[in-house]
Amino acid sequence: MNCPNCGAPLHLQGRKDSFTCEYCRSIYFPEENDDGVRLLGENSSLLCPVCAIPLTHASMEHHRIQYCTRCRGTLVEMSVFIVLIDDLRAERGGFAEVQPPPEPQELKRHLRCPHCGRAMDTHFYGGAGNVVMDDCSWCELNWLDAGELLKIARATEHIRLNS
Repeated sequence: MNCPNCGAPLHLQGRKDSFTCEYCRSIYFPEENDDGVRLLGENSSLLCPVCAIPLTHASMEHHRIQYCTRCRGTLVEMSVFIVLIDDLRAERGGFAEVQPPPEPQELKRHLRCPHCGRAMDTHFYGGAGNVVMDDCSWCELNWLDAGELLKIARATEHIRLNS
């Protein structure tokens, strides 16, 4: 990727979600795609657990994730997951949707952790959103299929009825 300002190569540095041009010092933020993900243009060493193609380094709400450009799934560190959901909810501005229940057959799939190769745990997400997700407790990684992060963020919270 080259700097849109001067044409010099851009380099992704550390855990940032932007590129810095070492020549003109411009900072470049890639545009968000339809999923709200900024693709950072560099492939990860990890493969998508669904498609088996290299994941791409990406960011969402200024949090680093890894993203599959084919199936649009996301690999998110557990330490980032809750903060990312909170930031997505704050961004949505109070908009909430009632989500349909997930299909029970979603619990039957078996994915391997892209980092360690162990079987990931497939389970219902414990919060709002009616999502089946996969995680590796050994590597502290969550895998969510296309749109599931936004589905969780847009879900209505549990409603407490007063008696």
